[in-house]
Formats: sequence, C-alpha cells, structure tokens
Amino acid sequence: MPTTNDIVLRPRFKMELNKNNETLLKAFEGVKNTQSEFIISRLDDHVFIKFPKEKQHFWSPQLHLEINKSKNNSSTLHGLFGPNPTVWTMFMFFHFIVVGFFIAFGIWAYTNWSLKNDYAIQLSLMFLMVIIWFVLYFAGSIGKASSKNEMHDLHDFMNSVLEKNEVS
Repeated sequence: MPTTNDIVLRPRFKMELNKNNETLLKAFEGVKNTQSEFIISRLDDHVFIKFPKEKQHFWSPQLHLEINKSKNNSSTLHGLFGPNPTVWTMFMFFHFIVVGFFIAFGIWAYTNWSLKNDYAIQLSLMFLMVIIWFVLYFAGSIGKASSKNEMHDLHDFMNSVLEKNEVS
C-alpha cells in the first residue's frame, strides 16, 4: 500500500477486480456478523470499515471503499483511508480559519501600507498564521504516522475478504 506522494494525508488506492460489484458488496455484508474486530457498514456501493469504539483513539483511521460496476462482470474498487469524519472536519475547519485570518491580516497590512501607517504587527500576524498552518499540517502527519499499523490492519482485512471471495 505504498503512496507515491508523502504529502498525502488521506491515502487512496484503486483496484480492478474480476467479480461483480454486488457479489463483493454482499461479501462485506456477510463478514460483518462473523467477526468482531471491525465495524462494517454498507450504504449503496460504499463500504465503511472502522475499529470498534473501545479500540478507537483520536487518530484511529477508517477505510472507505466504493465498489463500482465495471464492464464484463468486473468491478472497480476505490479505497480511501482517513480519520474519523469529525476529526477530519475539525482539521479542515482549523485550516480555513487560519487561511481566513491570513487573508484578513493581509488586507489590514495592505490598508496600513497604502495609508503610510506602520504594518509590522499585521505582517507578524500573517507570519504567525503560516506557522500555525505548518503546525496543523505536521499534527495531521504525526496522526497519520501513529495510525499506520491500524491502516495496515484495515487493508489486510479488506484483502482477506476479497481473497475469500475469489476462492468461492
């Protein structure tokens, strides 16, 4: 499951499978009740695999699979690893707030510059926003790195379900 870009916070992958998408979706539904290591939920062509609440921590990943019908009784699986949607939304909210403040301080600095007033404070605040953005980015990277083993567990589980289905 290597990624081609180390900057990716939410790794994605794509697989071509030689089975009908409904067969694969039913395989994930069938394994839902026979194991207790993961919580599996399905909505149309989407399958969500995550850890039970007692095994989750702040950075726990989940695996979102979309299994689409392809030609000749085959299917395409699109996978996306990501944090809990609440955590992801919080991080995006913080990023947008930082960008909003950066732009506001930039406008304030430009206004003071055009009025020939001192604008050092505004530039300092803009620089602070850049630092905060880097802190947010590295916090997300550290969270992803701390949950790499869990991502491998999710990926291995997905592969085991797909392999069992290939044999039958």
